Amino acid sequence: MKRLIDTIKNIFKIEELRKRIVYTCLLVLVYRLGCFVVLPGIDPSMLARFQQSTSEGLVGLLNMFSGGAFGNASIFALGVMPYISASIVIQLLGVFVPQFRKLQMEGESGRKKMNQMTRWLTILIICIQGPAYMAALHSQIPGPAFVAVQQLGWSNFVFNIVSTLILMSGSLFVMWLGERITDRGIGNGISLIIMIGIVARLPYALVAEIGAKFAATNGGPLLLIVEAVIWVFVIMAAIALVQAVRRVPVQYAKRIVGNRQFGGVRQYIPLKINAAGVMPIIFAQALMLFPLIFSRWDATRGLAATLGNYTGFWYNLIFFLLVVVFTYFYTAVTVNPKSMSEDLKKNGGFVPGVKPGRMTMEFLDSVMSKVTLPGAIFLGIIAILPALAIIMGVNNSFGSFFGGTSLLIMVGVVLDTLQQVDSYLLMRHYDGLMKTGRLSGRSGM
Repeated sequence: MKRLIDTIKNIFKIEELRKRIVYTCLLVLVYRLGCFVVLPGIDPSMLARFQQSTSEGLVGLLNMFSGGAFGNASIFALGVMPYISASIVIQLLGVFVPQFRKLQMEGESGRKKMNQMTRWLTILIICIQGPAYMAALHSQIPGPAFVAVQQLGWSNFVFNIVSTLILMSGSLFVMWLGERITDRGIGNGISLIIMIGIVARLPYALVAEIGAKFAATNGGPLLLIVEAVIWVFVIMAAIALVQAVRRVPVQYAKRIVGNRQFGGVRQYIPLKINAAGVMPIIFAQALMLFPLIFSRWDATRGLAATLGNYTGFWYNLIFFLLVVVFTYFYTAVTVNPKSMSEDLKKNGGFVPGVKPGRMTMEFLDSVMSKVTLPGAIFLGIIAILPALAIIMGVNNSFGSFFGGTSLLIMVGVVLDTLQQVDSYLLMRHYDGLMKTGRLSGRSGM
């Protein structure tokens, strides 16, 4: 404990780090305050039904990522999800479209062009999601809640257009906050904003779970202790999944330039066990909403009910398999063994015992396929842990923190932020927050 207190004191001794932390906290406070500002023209006292409908499924995921702003009909309701969606599309285009692949290879100038395209694509996505969000509001909220329509005489069309523009401004402002945190604060801004939204729900979920357990008469407090122990072990497992890497040894040939020798040392290529992050879970959750379409017809209503049961066997089995499949897919998209082998060859590097070029590419592809299998299975297990926790009697809100996207994002962002704080401390010869002085296997989200 004394070491932790001394480390915190050292953090605030470093002026630049102290300013970055304060700057980050202020921008996060602005974001959290904006999450409670309801769209102009809507009565906030009539949002209870809509908030209840945004607690499950993909809509619940969007509400979680926005820190509850989605269910509050806030000006930040769409949050950073349009930007995240646009980034994923641009990333996939960089793999499959040659023009985008060339931009990726142009360095800083190419990155700026792709960032600009991401912003324009974000606006386009908001133009689609904004009216859809307003349509959902109109279907879930009673008519008198729309004060601008009922009392000011606005038409629904005009109100929806104005509200969509406000939602667009809110999302772009949140995106700007994330970029400012990345540039002048600490950590990855967009990831940090998502994590703050998730963590904001944790106190309410924890209080609800404690209240439910103490109200129970069949050993509730003891079950609460067991849940806490299991939760700690799940967090440790998630940390292991995020940090685990397979180090492939690489040898660089010796070069003599003038009187100096370069190369001749052994380094490693860190291949992450879970290179796909949380994207497989997000994709799988989106696909699991499709069976709900069959609930419209009597003949398929039973099938839709079976596949739509969040805690049912078939739902979780299919969900687990989809996570495994998408882990392989997204890993194949983001990790390119051919590019890695070409870079090694250009820089005079080689894997000991493997010929450069095609043989190296096949070797790296084989290693990546082997390490992805346990990572995919482990990720699938973490994805279905919330459902298992709810089956075992954990509150629905608190059960979502036993795994899935909530836990992985929290663990990943915290590790990334700690890594940046550690780098500032170690540069000034202070001990870091971690005993080893480093965090391996994590460079960004």
